[in-house]
Amino acid sequence: MRKAEYFSKDFDWDELRVQVENDPSFSYHLLPFQPNPISISLADEAHYAAAGSHAWNAFHHRHASGKFFKERRYLLEEFPELVNCKENSKVLEVGCGNGSTVLPILRGNENIIVYACDCSNEALERVKETVYTSNKVSFEHRFHPFCCDFSVTAFPTWLACNPCQENIAQTQQVCFSDGRGKSEKNLNDSYSLSESRCCIGGVDFVTLIFTLSALPLHRMPESIKECFSVLKPGGLLFFRDYGLYDMSMLRFEMDKRVGFGEYMRSDGTRSYFFCLDTVRNLFVGAGFTEIELEYCCVKSVNRRNGKSMRRVWVHGKFQKPV
Repeated sequence: MRKAEYFSKDFDWDELRVQVENDPSFSYHLLPFQPNPISISLADEAHYAAAGSHAWNAFHHRHASGKFFKERRYLLEEFPELVNCKENSKVLEVGCGNGSTVLPILRGNENIIVYACDCSNEALERVKETVYTSNKVSFEHRFHPFCCDFSVTAFPTWLACNPCQENIAQTQQVCFSDGRGKSEKNLNDSYSLSESRCCIGGVDFVTLIFTLSALPLHRMPESIKECFSVLKPGGLLFFRDYGLYDMSMLRFEMDKRVGFGEYMRSDGTRSYFFCLDTVRNLFVGAGFTEIELEYCCVKSVNRRNGKSMRRVWVHGKFQKPV
C-alpha cells in the first residue's frame, strides 16, 4: 500500500458531511450567501490584489522562522511523476510560499528544473533563503523564483517554449496568454501550430498546492486558464487544497464568511474550502482532462490538548489534452 493511500482514508467524507450538516452549531456554514451585486471594476480588482499581496507579505513576515511550515514530502508519493519524469523536465510551482513544496521536489529529482512564483516578495525571500541554505549547489542552478500574481496578470513570456519565444520576439505578441493586461490575438494569426509543432506553453508540470484557496472565488477560473496556458500538451497539473468541512473551516466564525465555503481571516488572508464538483467544474471548464480527483481524509491528534482533528483536503491530477 502506498503511503499516500495509507494517510488519506482515515475516515469517510460522506459520514463527516452528514455529521456536520446535522449539527446545529455548524448551521451558519451552510446558509445561502448572497454576493454583493455591485460590479467590480478593474481598479477595484487591482486594489484587492494589492491588498491580498500585502496581507500575504505580512503573513510570511510573521512566520519568517520557517517553523510554521513543514516540507511536503508526501507530494512525491501523491505525484510520482515528479520523480519519474524525463531529464530536464520543467515544473512551475504556483504560490510557492516559503518553499515547503519546492524543496522536496528539488531533493526528489536531481534532473528536474523548478520555476517558483508567489505574489508575496516576502515569501520569495523566504523560499530563496530555504533553498540557498540547503547546502546543495545544484539547487541554485535548477531553481528559478520570480514574483507574479497569476490571479490578475499573465505569466511572463519567458515561460514559453523556444519556438514560442522566437515567435514572440518577431511578433511582439504573447502567444500563450488569455489576454489579461495584454493585447489579444488569435494564435493562428502569428504562426501555424502544424508548421511549428509548437505547444502553447512550455512547462511539463504545474503544481498548485494550497494556493487556489487563497484567491477570491470569482478570480479562480481565469487563474486556472493561465496555468493551462503555460503547460505543454500532455502536461500535468497537480492540485491539493482545503476540502469542504475540513476542521479549519468549521473553526471560522460567522462574521468571517465572505461567500459559501469562503472565509477571510482577521489578517486579511483568504481561504476557500472545495467540494469535488467545484474543483471538477473549474478545471474541466478551463480545458483540462480529469485524471484523479478525491477527498483525502486524515485524522491527526493535537499534541497540546490531545484532541482528534479531522482534516479534509482535495487531491487532484489534471492533464492538458494532447
